[in-house]
Amino acid sequence: MAYQVLARKWRPQQFADVVGQGHVTQTLQNAIKAKRIAHAYLFVGPRGIGKTSLARIFAKALNCAKGPTPEPCDVCDSCKEIMAGSSMDVLEIDGASNTGVDQVRELRESVKFAPTRGQYKIYIIDEVHMLSTAAFNALLKTLEEPPAHVKFVFATTEAQKVLPTIVSRCQRFDLRRIPAALIVERLLLIAREEKVALDEDAALAIARGAEGGLRDAESALDQLIAFRGDKITEEDVLAVFGLVARHTLESLAEAVLKGDVPALIRIVADLDAAGKDMQRLLLELLDHIRNLLVYQCAPQAVQSMDILSTQVEVLKVQAGLANADRLLRMAEVLAATEDRMRFALSRRTLVETALIRCARATAVSIDELIRRVDDLQVGAGGAPAPTTPPPPASGGAVPRPAPAARVDEAPTGGYAATVRREPPSASARAPAVPKPVPTKPPAAPAAELADLVARWHEVIDQIGKNASLARGALIDARPLEVTADRVVIGFDPEFAQHAERMRMTAHHRAAQQVLSQILKRPVNVEYRLMEAQGQADVPADHTADGTGPGLGKAAPGKGAKTRQDWLKDPVVRKTLETFNGSIVDIRE
Repeated sequence: MAYQVLARKWRPQQFADVVGQGHVTQTLQNAIKAKRIAHAYLFVGPRGIGKTSLARIFAKALNCAKGPTPEPCDVCDSCKEIMAGSSMDVLEIDGASNTGVDQVRELRESVKFAPTRGQYKIYIIDEVHMLSTAAFNALLKTLEEPPAHVKFVFATTEAQKVLPTIVSRCQRFDLRRIPAALIVERLLLIAREEKVALDEDAALAIARGAEGGLRDAESALDQLIAFRGDKITEEDVLAVFGLVARHTLESLAEAVLKGDVPALIRIVADLDAAGKDMQRLLLELLDHIRNLLVYQCAPQAVQSMDILSTQVEVLKVQAGLANADRLLRMAEVLAATEDRMRFALSRRTLVETALIRCARATAVSIDELIRRVDDLQVGAGGAPAPTTPPPPASGGAVPRPAPAARVDEAPTGGYAATVRREPPSASARAPAVPKPVPTKPPAAPAAELADLVARWHEVIDQIGKNASLARGALIDARPLEVTADRVVIGFDPEFAQHAERMRMTAHHRAAQQVLSQILKRPVNVEYRLMEAQGQADVPADHTADGTGPGLGKAAPGKGAKTRQDWLKDPVVRKTLETFNGSIVDIRE
């Protein structure tokens, strides 16, 4: 007898043999028992999960000598003919080869004739979505009102290409991808029957490569038996199909979570030297991070996850190495890198840089950042920053607000600290001289100006969404004046070219639109060099030479610190070391 490949030899012959599709098999068996058999069925799902096998079993169940029965005997002539593909009453048609309207017309003529042996004449059309629109339309009437002895079973991998008028005339069943655990169980069963030694890790590696298709897994096992004989290990599977060992993937994830950059570089180099697919490595690592995230956020969902018990133990250990915020950030980095993979000249370099970013990434809440900065200040001999400003003194003086630090993620995966206000130094811990309060309350434009100054970086970001180059031009500018119909933006003389850039039509229109939305009235925007305007144009909490928030330049004679002075401050230096950051901007 000629050799039969495993995928054909182990093709399901009973409803109970179908793996992972219990919702379909139970419905079909119950329909047969209750004699509620529809005239047309549509099986939908990816390749290799049992669509055509289910159609054949259903045909056997209907035309069995004992039938219709939910358990065909497999010994009567009708069952044997259907199993051999030679039954005159069960016609399997390839939709890809019979796409035209002429073939459908022949089918319409043949449905008039009664079955030769069984009770029903059954038409199984595989890849039905390949039929042309004209062929579908020619089939509509027959499909809606076929003779009592005719049943249709359609199978497709692309249900969206089947005409809705066809789908509406069928009972639709969506078949699922088969879980890896069930594929592993099936492969181990086949290996035992075939007298092949297959270890569980090797079976899991095959299941990972099959991506939910049992037929692909059986074909891979057949190939491995031809390659290694009657003893197959995980290394054999990895060598043939270019997959990454599960323990290697878990070691790589552990190195990333621990921030062990030398270890992850070494693992990636070894995998690249072994010819592993870097894109597949990235996707499998992303899937592992997803499992970690699900385990950490919803431990009760572990039972529904498509993983083995040994993998659960690894998740239990690695879930304590990072919080959910960091895992989400890592997933975002890996997903973005996978999108760029097809354009990369060196995939290994892209993977390494992405993993280094993940290894260096830290994610902490704002409350945690504030607590750490307060601890640093206390350790340096200062007092922690108050969360709310103290009330004004009886003399009408308003004390300066306490310093606060904002931490932004740096492109390398670390953090850059932007110091908003002056942190306490040895000299600054003495009571500051309060600034006088204006004798009369500020007018509405002054309040709007103060609001713009406080929200300037947010305003810049909104303008940058409409004109990307405008953001760089405005980062070193600040609002000087707000009137009923005008907003004046000041530029330091050394950034005069930025003022010219903002006068360009696109940039000016973007700034005018955003500022009008914020102020809730139409306003015109003017751009000035601050050296060219008088003292009166400068707000009270800014110096006459135009320095202030966003300018990165201190007024002379006011005791303001330079960047180097800040770097020498023990609290700032300790903060930068703790968060692996750098000073990118200094504002009063």
